Amino acid sequence: MKHLRLVYLVILVLGSHPILASDFSMFFSKADAFFKENIKDGRVDYEAIAKNPKTLDELIGMAKELRTSSSNVAEYQAFWINSYNLLVIKGIVNNYPLKSPLDVKGFFDKIQYQVGGQSLTLNDIENNLLRKVFPNESRFHFVLVCAGLGCPPIISKAYKPDTLDAQMEEQTKLAINNPDFIRIKGKKVGISQLFEWYAEDFTHGGKSMLQYINQYRNEKLNNDAKLYYYPYDWRLNDTKI
Repeated sequence: MKHLRLVYLVILVLGSHPILASDFSMFFSKADAFFKENIKDGRVDYEAIAKNPKTLDELIGMAKELRTSSSNVAEYQAFWINSYNLLVIKGIVNNYPLKSPLDVKGFFDKIQYQVGGQSLTLNDIENNLLRKVFPNESRFHFVLVCAGLGCPPIISKAYKPDTLDAQMEEQTKLAINNPDFIRIKGKKVGISQLFEWYAEDFTHGGKSMLQYINQYRNEKLNNDAKLYYYPYDWRLNDTKI
């Protein structure tokens, strides 16, 4: 009996596939090539991907098998940010053509995907695996792209562990200095509903919304600026629009 148990354990160990650093490197590299090929000026060529989804499906298949720990902060965050953006694209491609992600019932909170060894919705990734685990990291909102034009634009490269912090910082600054995103008209300053929906992420530590925005602005907003929220643009971030 002991001999049989030993044989079983040997078979189990030999048959398992440990997650190696090279597996993550391949995922990030392949994702990088995919984003470079299919994204232009912050918009996604959904039509081209829908006609040939092989690479996207391969990436999602890879993401399904990968496992990472929040103790490895950069790898964990980069993996889940890329996975989120890929799954958003997958959700659009599965229903293409359409005008908005909101045209798909349960797009963010009902449809589940197999990723990272779990069955997850897009909201699960954003709110439970990223925001909840890293409550002081507000820059997620500038790199997780919801497929709507109201989101900060998706970039034509993957987020990688060794460049993640710089990439997140760059995207946050680009958004907050973009006159289409922060709309200034005299003392009135229009800001995205993104800041309203996730206000606690931007104002923790007693910081005001204005203070948060100004820390990333090249040209600071006046202290007497009157902030208001403009409507979110849920039109699809399609290259065809």
